[in-house]
Amino acid sequence: MTEETAAENKAASQPPQVQMRVLGQFIRDMSFENVMAQKGVSGEVQPEITVQVNLDAKKRQAEHQYEVSIKLNLKSKAKGMEDVLFLLEIDYCGLFHVEGVPEDQLHPFLLIECPRMLFPFLRRIVSDITRDGGYPPVNLDTIDFVQLYRNELLRRQAAQAQKSEA
Repeated sequence: MTEETAAENKAASQPPQVQMRVLGQFIRDMSFENVMAQKGVSGEVQPEITVQVNLDAKKRQAEHQYEVSIKLNLKSKAKGMEDVLFLLEIDYCGLFHVEGVPEDQLHPFLLIECPRMLFPFLRRIVSDITRDGGYPPVNLDTIDFVQLYRNELLRRQAAQAQKSEA
């Protein structure tokens, strides 16, 4: 066997090289509602913040291009009270060029790896918005996108099981 043939066989046996590039990022939709300021209430409050995260990915018309979005809903209440301080909803998107990912691994790749790339930028935006809204900046904890993906799969399986029982 020649060196060239050996190199070709080795290349054929190796999985394709994964390529991912961020083509762009943007805020599709955002809303910050400063409820306490609207009510005219001021003073020191200790915020308690709840965060909801939703992920979505879809194929774009161009070959190997995908749009991935992270939708965050933050609701802040005064500690020990029911008064809402602020509401923040943001839909942050990234455009990605992805090649070399096997078809059966593309869905988890888009909903785990792509959001990981976007998250630091989204964290910064949330921090700036809450600070500019008159509150201490919200520094989001790192989101475990693998666990989020697994939880969504389990939720879908449970829903499917309920549907088939009905």
